Amino acid sequence: MVEDPLQDTSDDIQPIDSAGDRLRRRGVYLLPNLITTGAMFAGFYAIVAGMTGNFVAAALAIFGALILDTLDGRVARWTRSESEFGAEYDSLSDMVAFGVAPALVAFSWALSSLGQFGWVVAFIYMACAGLRLARFNTKGDNATFTGLASPSAAAIMASTVWIWSINTDGGASLFASIVLAVVTTVVGLLMVSQFTYFSPKTLDLKGRVPFLALVAVVLVFAVVLADPPLVLLVCFTVYAVSGPATYVWHRFRQGNGRIFGRSN
Repeated sequence: MVEDPLQDTSDDIQPIDSAGDRLRRRGVYLLPNLITTGAMFAGFYAIVAGMTGNFVAAALAIFGALILDTLDGRVARWTRSESEFGAEYDSLSDMVAFGVAPALVAFSWALSSLGQFGWVVAFIYMACAGLRLARFNTKGDNATFTGLASPSAAAIMASTVWIWSINTDGGASLFASIVLAVVTTVVGLLMVSQFTYFSPKTLDLKGRVPFLALVAVVLVFAVVLADPPLVLLVCFTVYAVSGPATYVWHRFRQGNGRIFGRSN
């Protein structure tokens, strides 16, 4: 059968992307990667600020990186521009901002006074952050995190340095250095632990929320602004403790009131 040359074949015609469409799509892919670059820059700036003794700016830069890290993934999902390159680039940015930067800022402020022990502690934290990110890249996390997420660990480190540096004159005391060494080690080990943590990624920010939820968000911002370093330290510390606390609670319930099993 000969096909009628006058027959309408518009359904078979594929649309041709215009230069504007390609440019817009390129811009969509560029946006989340620009945000990731901003997070990496914030981590780099935190390192520089810590080396020059500006520890408040270093802490603020780490929190800035945390905010940008929260945005880049969501922007990529909302614009449907997720890619393998973006995921790898985001992981590299996280290593700089939440692995290297907190370790070097802590070392510059207090751990350096402990000599070799201080830089070993800083390296332990950095190595644990790298292991945590590698485990996330290979296994992934869904509704929960396995081990404390590196941004939360970095927030504890940054807020600890922040609150202590603004309340002390001059450098850190020996007591502060020892406390920071303990915090750095514990936070690092929590990152590579098997404790389960709630994942904020499960929150649906596009759906409808009750009015009281919006009021709660406003109140949270007000509380944070009242004393940013102290409130942030308390919030992220509670989140870090929630993993071991949940584990102990489950063991307690499974053991009928005994955490470590049956007694002889």
